[in-house]
Amino acid sequence: MKRLQGKTAIITGGAGGIGKSAAELFVAEGAKVIIADIDEKAGMETAAAIGAVFVKCDVSKSEDVQKVIAACDGKLDILYNNAGVYLAGRDGRITDVSEDIWEKVIAINLRSVFLFCKYGLPLLMKNGGSIINTGSSAGMIGIPDCDAYTATKGAIVQLTKSMAAEYGRYDVRVNCISPAAIMTPMMRQSNPENSTFDEERFLKLRTPLRRYGTPEEIAKIALFLASDDATYLNGAVIAADGGITINGDLSKIN
Repeated sequence: MKRLQGKTAIITGGAGGIGKSAAELFVAEGAKVIIADIDEKAGMETAAAIGAVFVKCDVSKSEDVQKVIAACDGKLDILYNNAGVYLAGRDGRITDVSEDIWEKVIAINLRSVFLFCKYGLPLLMKNGGSIINTGSSAGMIGIPDCDAYTATKGAIVQLTKSMAAEYGRYDVRVNCISPAAIMTPMMRQSNPENSTFDEERFLKLRTPLRRYGTPEEIAKIALFLASDDATYLNGAVIAADGGITINGDLSKIN
């Protein structure tokens, strides 16, 4: 039997990157998948290719989120809060970030989790289910020059824990995947070729596995958390980063 047979899942930001890989995997494992994404063209193409449902959604807007929840037709088993943004060149130190950029990052990365959980939990609480939030290494260790982003990811990590404590009694499990160095379009945009980012040094000095991760590798973790294989996992924060967050500042490249 397929691992998600008969289950309904919402994946935010499911039109590309990690979300797209998760949507493909969830459908293959028997789930009815609803992709919520602001990119209508990519979202419709992905949904058509894999047999999912697409709902155009600005994840920071309550009315849009409620439309996605309505598309579940009263049944929701899995909520994967995957949507997020890192605004390279506009995010930075607190003293340098504009108020508009701060609010935009908070709205997309954190308010979206609040809204989808607020309106999705009543359905999840009917029969139990799984919420999967997306954190980051930036929510677990100090990373300079992206203070708006790190603020949202740190908040998501703590929100995961508090919701796990609150909603576990309803058989709703809440866990968090904290990726780092996953080769997605957003990751590439955050380190453009004309920047001062030293890719070779980063991989050798900071990344114990000496390579980038793939969206498919993160999607497989999400599948595990969504499935009945993880029924006693609640409040966990999984650092899916090849070991970056446990690796100190090495004095030399090995």
